[in-house]
Amino acid sequence: MGRMLIEATLAADDLALASVFDRAGSPFIGRDAGELVAQPCGVTITDDMSAAIAAADCVIDFTLPEGSLAHLAEARRQGKAMVIGTTGFNAEQKREILQAAESIPVVFAPNMAVGVNAVFKLLEVAARILDQGYDIEVIEAHHRLKIDAPSGTALRMGEIVAHELGRDLEQCAIYGREGVTGKRKDETIGFSTIRGGDVVGDHTVLFAGIGERIEITHKSGSRMPYALGALRGARFLAKHRRGLFDMQDVLGLR
Repeated sequence: MGRMLIEATLAADDLALASVFDRAGSPFIGRDAGELVAQPCGVTITDDMSAAIAAADCVIDFTLPEGSLAHLAEARRQGKAMVIGTTGFNAEQKREILQAAESIPVVFAPNMAVGVNAVFKLLEVAARILDQGYDIEVIEAHHRLKIDAPSGTALRMGEIVAHELGRDLEQCAIYGREGVTGKRKDETIGFSTIRGGDVVGDHTVLFAGIGERIEITHKSGSRMPYALGALRGARFLAKHRRGLFDMQDVLGLR
């Protein structure tokens, strides 16, 4: 994602790559960030998080929850906007993000890709239409290195469908099946997770009825859609002083 963000930013006419930082000890420290995408740009990769954030108007973060929260705290201290593409936050960590957004503008979304957010909107409509007589399953696949499951995108899909059906996802979600599970309960929403190879990200919501199946699917061929979506988020934040937003806000889909 770091490489994709660098490439996308360098290609944007209305944005400038202000700084790039990585963890201490990274082999990339001291290198020209543009060299990672064959476009030397004069921005040196640093491990000085505070200085890197100070040089920018908006921080874009795709790391791990603990790292994102540390970066968010510094962005808040310096009054900088932030786009968070990291997933896997627990409830307490999400509250920290909400608190930070009281003083700085934040875009926090389970998936930055514009196409995925279009699917989110389609699911709202589908769930309202297919509200009776359909079993619902969310199937997702990612590369073997992804550490959280189900993916943040899959969970958001489940949340959207559950909300439209008037259900509580925490009460109706089924995250695994094994052995003699008994008859499927009508109100459940199932999740299936696949991890393997270099799959960037595939998501399908299946509405299975009697005699028909409706599938709404998004497949990512690269990580560039996430980077382009994150840049749209950064542009959106330039117009706001504080508040918590997601990509539905960025795309005007509310």
